[in-house]
Amino acid sequence: MIGAVYIPKINPVLMWESLPFILQGLPYTVGISVVTFLLGNIFGLFLTMLMFSERKIIQLFVKGYTSFMRGVPGLVLLFILYFGLPYQLTALQAVIICFTMTSSAFLSEIYRGAISGVDSGQWDAAKALGLPYTKTMYKIIIPQAFRIAIPSLGNVAMDLVKGTSLAAMITVPEIFQKAKIIGGREFDYMSLYILVAILYWLLCWLVGKIQYYMERRYAVYQ
Repeated sequence: MIGAVYIPKINPVLMWESLPFILQGLPYTVGISVVTFLLGNIFGLFLTMLMFSERKIIQLFVKGYTSFMRGVPGLVLLFILYFGLPYQLTALQAVIICFTMTSSAFLSEIYRGAISGVDSGQWDAAKALGLPYTKTMYKIIIPQAFRIAIPSLGNVAMDLVKGTSLAAMITVPEIFQKAKIIGGREFDYMSLYILVAILYWLLCWLVGKIQYYMERRYAVYQ
């Protein structure tokens, strides 16, 4: 006897009726993405500054950190922070720390490459003016490196938006977690997962539009 073949169906009515409940998780999805992107940029820039240090031990530490964080799956790090520490973090704290740590590693490499792409004459000009290292970086190098890095920064922002779905694994009530709840209740995961996929795509589309605006905005200063 041949078993019946399961043919998934899409229920537009269920998708529409579930939308308000799923959108209740949108502040978590957007909030986690924005906060970790900002914190990741701050920490990533700090790591980049350390990378240009003349002390080899500091360079080795930064290289080791970025290599480890880029090589460890986000879900593994998230579980270590939430389940493995002697001090119990809240789910939201674990997610923010996890995404900040992983994104900072990628962002530091992006800024390192962007800084290396700034014309060496800019460094020479700053040195000729007698500017200290920190002011040279802050006033001259980083603004130009930021312009170079914008496309890559947009990719990291999109990855963070999509990565927030991992937060559902530790019960953070973002949009994917909300979709799982209704999918389990209605025994229709296909419809709900398609709906949440569309929501993630729309969020990433918005990030792409912001990236495009930033590219055009800073192209004026090329």
